[in-house]
Amino acid sequence: MEQEDFVVQMKGISKVYPNGIAANRDVDFFLRRGEIHAIMGENGAGKSTLMKILFGLEEPTSGEILVNGEPVSITSPNKAIALGIGMVHQHFMLVPSLTVAENIVLGMAPTKSRLFVDYKKAVQIAEENADRYNLRIDPNAKVVDIPVGMKQKVEILKALVRGAKILILDEPTAVLTTQETSELFKELVSLKEQGFTIIFISHKLKEIKQITDRLTIMRGGKSVGVYETANISEEEISRLMVGRDVILEVVKEQSQPRETVLKVRDLEYTDRWNKKMLDKVSFSVRRGEILGVAGVEGNGQRELVDMLFNLNTPDAGSVEVSGKSIIRMPQNRIRDHGVSLVPEDRMTYGIADLATIEENVISDRFDEKRFNSGVLFNMREIHQESDTLIVDYRILSKSRRQQVKMLSGGNIQKVVVARELSSKPTLLIADQPTRGIDVGATEFIRAQIVDLSRNGAAVLLVSADLNEVIELSDSLIVMYGGKVVAYFEDTHKLDDITMGEYMLGLKHQTEEEIAKVCYE
Repeated sequence: MEQEDFVVQMKGISKVYPNGIAANRDVDFFLRRGEIHAIMGENGAGKSTLMKILFGLEEPTSGEILVNGEPVSITSPNKAIALGIGMVHQHFMLVPSLTVAENIVLGMAPTKSRLFVDYKKAVQIAEENADRYNLRIDPNAKVVDIPVGMKQKVEILKALVRGAKILILDEPTAVLTTQETSELFKELVSLKEQGFTIIFISHKLKEIKQITDRLTIMRGGKSVGVYETANISEEEISRLMVGRDVILEVVKEQSQPRETVLKVRDLEYTDRWNKKMLDKVSFSVRRGEILGVAGVEGNGQRELVDMLFNLNTPDAGSVEVSGKSIIRMPQNRIRDHGVSLVPEDRMTYGIADLATIEENVISDRFDEKRFNSGVLFNMREIHQESDTLIVDYRILSKSRRQQVKMLSGGNIQKVVVARELSSKPTLLIADQPTRGIDVGATEFIRAQIVDLSRNGAAVLLVSADLNEVIELSDSLIVMYGGKVVAYFEDTHKLDDITMGEYMLGLKHQTEEEIAKVCYE
């Protein structure tokens, strides 16, 4: 195909972060003028990083970008916008207190004088562009008062008013109802017919089949193929998205589940966008068992963990640990009930980055008598405990006094795991425990989780990594659209294709099959 057929060419794009994590590895992405092109892949596949590079939010480590056949250096979003590239983020970038019209012209508002915005002109700009692009909005409504579907349109109009001819839409239907999604698709087709080019980042197979012309599938930071949407089945897309490049074998004995530790019943939660993220979620976790929670990210897993550790409060339902309700219970008391958490975001919730390794690994046990007599800390015991954990959990560091922020990502995660597992919890909630870390640290942490479960702890493993959730779990549930849509008692019987079909909403089990996970 001739070069002029492409509006964007990304050639050999790699992105390696200072900690050694490679988000993109020699990726080629070519975009035809006037098409709707999907980028698909599991969380961590590299699709969002690739698009951040195109929009100037990230700089590539290597590779080149051509726009309209000309080599370009996109060093900022302003440079991307000047090149006619706009991006609509999954989490809207709107000012709630301003009107729709004010948001649309924000940063380029017409003025009557140096001090006053010409609001009438702003409304006129908003209305003219809404009519031109068939995006119905109320220019005088405050953003805080409008529905999610209209906010999506406002974000698209913001990009169009700034001259975007290429639109990057990041999970555009994630917070939309079915009706809003249908309306959005009509508007996107209208934009395509007017000559606009659209990049559509999504996990949702049925929507991709409905709206796109071509699709690129990414896995492990690489492109695994570009396909004409009409010529590839949903099942084949599923297999390519979740297929395995490397299988990390987890050696574990057969589980011997005992009494129930965690009991969740009919948990419900609706988020601030009025989207139901948890819809009557029920399951149980028993001693000696690793129960996995699988699913494409954004289907309620994060909200579930928040409810289990009082990071948020459910609208309805119950959560019990060893027969005691922990809803609204302070986190220190939840820990007193034998619950440990390895959080998804280790930098925000897992560590104090300016504190030392020692301070971090014993931060949950300062008040124990062996460390604290009530007047003075027993520094000898504290030092001994810290040194033991550094050795046992293979934390590579200069000393216990080293600031945690100076460690690599894998060693920071080991600090978190050392603290949470060494407390000998009755229940461990492990949320994305190996995300963004090297293979060696991954293998070590997985082995520690298995050992903990085989020594009698109940483990709830939440992971968007399909390899991990299958290999590490004894049994698992699948979440889709805020619901538990499947339960598998034995992960040894699972294969990638089957899991992909449930994770992507192609299949779901009956209520009777799912009810098996609710041990009484």
